Parts: sequence; structure tokens; C-alpha cells
Amino acid sequence: MPTTADLKDLQRIPGVGPSIARDLWEQGFRRVADLQGADPEAMYRRQCALQGCHVDRCWLYVARGAVYYAETVHPEPEKLKWWHWKD
Repeated sequence: MPTTADLKDLQRIPGVGPSIARDLWEQGFRRVADLQGADPEAMYRRQCALQGCHVDRCWLYVARGAVYYAETVHPEPEKLKWWHWKD
């Protein structure tokens, strides 16, 4: 189980609180840089498999924002809002 200090870097991502940071950690993402090149949809499917059920799609929107944040040096604030990634 990761400590609060372990999750601190991931929690720099807008919209990522302790529970999502823990979910990302369980998938092998230990810091923001690890998210570069990740596929948010694949992350969402893995999380569904880890939890043994269909997780809230809000998780997918946050994953998309997190990958965008990791890949973009100066992210546009509007693209970090969950509704920007809403299907």
C-alpha cells in the first residue's frame, strides 16, 4: 500500500485525489511522468478488471486529463476539466 508521500506527485494532476492516485499506483503509474504515452481507455479497462466491475466513467475522464497533463508542458486549463473529455 502506497503512503501519502508516495502519492504526492500524482496528486499534482488536477482532478486526481488520493483514491484515483491509489488506483493509478496499482496500475503501475508511480509519478506524473509515467503517464506519458499511456492510453486512458486501456487504463480504464484495466481498472475495471482490477475492481471486478464497471467503474464510474468519471474515472475515465480523469485518466484522459491526467495523460494530457503529463504530455503537455503548458496545459490549457479548460482541457483539465472533466467535462472537456466527456463522451
